[in-house]
Amino acid sequence: MKIHEQCIVAPPPLAPKTSLTLTFFDLFWLRFHPLELLFFYSLASQQSNPSFFFANVFPKLKTSLSHTLQHFLPLAGNIVWPSDSPKPFVQFTPGDAVSVVVTESDAEFNQEIDYSPRETAGSHPFIPHLHSSESLASVMSIQITLFPNKGFSIGMSTHHAVLDGKSAAMFIKAWASLCQNPIQR
Repeated sequence: MKIHEQCIVAPPPLAPKTSLTLTFFDLFWLRFHPLELLFFYSLASQQSNPSFFFANVFPKLKTSLSHTLQHFLPLAGNIVWPSDSPKPFVQFTPGDAVSVVVTESDAEFNQEIDYSPRETAGSHPFIPHLHSSESLASVMSIQITLFPNKGFSIGMSTHHAVLDGKSAAMFIKAWASLCQNPIQR
């Protein structure tokens, strides 16, 4: 696995500070392992050529992610638990962002997208680490992995206290829509 870039992607700069209280049902998921999602996308050979991908596809993914985050601000924030607070909450502060790692893999793309049963450990290299400590936890991190001349994957680690399956699907659909139909400025 070759790392090409580690960056952060933030919502557009006018995003306001936002806080969300975690409910009783959210708190149940606070100490659970992150929700890990992995999506694969086939591309035409020319689009998944590394030089084309990093010059054209990845910038589009990054820009559309930023615009999507403005509608999902808590995902760019953190779960915080200040010492003066009785329970943790989700907080987005302008400047918060999602960690994005861009890698390239020599793994066989067609094997990765095969539906046959296999160990999940083989997919772990395509899933990013989600930062957490005793008083702060990132809500989401993303890893984009290029499989040269075949396609790419988007791996997401998310904090389950903030993002459930339905919310994750809504986020991915919004991101895909904005990536496919970019905002004209």
